[in-house]
Amino acid sequence: MFQNKKVLILGMARSGYSVALTLKKQGCEIIVNDYNMEDKLNKEQVDNLKKLNIKCIFGSHPDNLLDKSFDYLIKNPGIRNDHKYVTLANKLGIPVINEVEVAYQLLPKDVKIISITGSNGKTTTTTLTYNILKKAGLPVHLAGNIGYPLCSIIDEVKSGDIIVSEISCQQLANIKNFKPNIAVLTNLSPAHIDFFGSYEVYKETKIKLFKNQTNSDLAIINYDNSDSLEYLNKIKASKLYISLKEEKNGYFKNNKLYYNDEVVMNRDDYFLKGDHNVANALGAILVAKQFNIENEIIKDVLETFRGVPHRLEYVDTVKGIVFYNDTEATNIKCTQIALSSFTKPIILFLGGLERGQDFNELKDYMREVKVIIGIGECRKRVKDFAESLGIECYIFEHLKDSFKKVIEKAQKDDIVLLSPASASWDQYKECEERGDEFKKLVEEYKNGNN
Repeated sequence: MFQNKKVLILGMARSGYSVALTLKKQGCEIIVNDYNMEDKLNKEQVDNLKKLNIKCIFGSHPDNLLDKSFDYLIKNPGIRNDHKYVTLANKLGIPVINEVEVAYQLLPKDVKIISITGSNGKTTTTTLTYNILKKAGLPVHLAGNIGYPLCSIIDEVKSGDIIVSEISCQQLANIKNFKPNIAVLTNLSPAHIDFFGSYEVYKETKIKLFKNQTNSDLAIINYDNSDSLEYLNKIKASKLYISLKEEKNGYFKNNKLYYNDEVVMNRDDYFLKGDHNVANALGAILVAKQFNIENEIIKDVLETFRGVPHRLEYVDTVKGIVFYNDTEATNIKCTQIALSSFTKPIILFLGGLERGQDFNELKDYMREVKVIIGIGECRKRVKDFAESLGIECYIFEHLKDSFKKVIEKAQKDDIVLLSPASASWDQYKECEERGDEFKKLVEEYKNGNN
């Protein structure tokens, strides 16, 4: 399908680089174009592309670059569909796809694909699923939005293998034929509106995960999430449901996790905090049961799994103060979930990039919050919000400057929670850097350095 084609790859990063290497092996003529200057990109990747004689154009998107001589435009998921090259490709009849679609076409046809998407919980559900299947000794690979482009594992995947992949809404925006055997939708809530233009478009994009499935495939859906249930009539696959409220295929009752009427494990044996993590575990359990995996294996993974880095991640307990890093909470919904996970006093870090986020939507979740630390570009609005609730608040531009105040205010058994309900781009390249800084500050406090 891709042999000896002419391809423009728009946007480099991990996915652009990976698909370039893949298509080079197919004998393609490739141009990689990225708006960033070369010194802002991964030097090792750039050097390797040049060694392979792959043409690279960095620092601009020239108006005359794309023409009808190209067979494909392969777009980085982070680039919007209204980009000028995408608009022109559509006008010229050039297919616009992404790295996921390329990999799907090149994988062995009998590979079983498990794909997981959702507004929240997809990374945890993906990681739990992978860990359970791996613990069971199955030939399983981890890929997708979780940090490993699907193209990067093509050479490792053999006939009959299993791929567990996290799929983002941006990736789903440009798939054509991609079809998972098992598709999991953890939930839907407003997110990425700035990218898609409306919540309706965002939801329709998420549901594309199911669009190529048939009745021989499986869809796993959160029955408690009303927005997900809106689309049931568009899903042709067989359906299974998870629920924390009703006895569905995977459910939670009397402090136990069930698969149908069978107890898989006690909630108290599952390390991760919060009802949302129970839902994530139930999704992973339903997938595992399609492979007849025993409860003891599932239980062993859920007992020992300590969470995905930066997603309500337990960092440490120092002098009785418990620290959690939830830097990936870049929207209000994620912070609502985090705040719902604790029943002890919370010192909450809130704020970051100014996006007009409405902190008042957190009002009903602030019962345990005793102090708010406002940080970043929107810190003054955080203070206004705190004052409206009568909650003690201190504001700092930078995270590192706030930590002495946090230690001054924290007492034994308090939760210190970084869950900012804000993106990090006012100060960091990515939110993981913010989380890493938080963890470093905790480590310094533990060692008596602050």
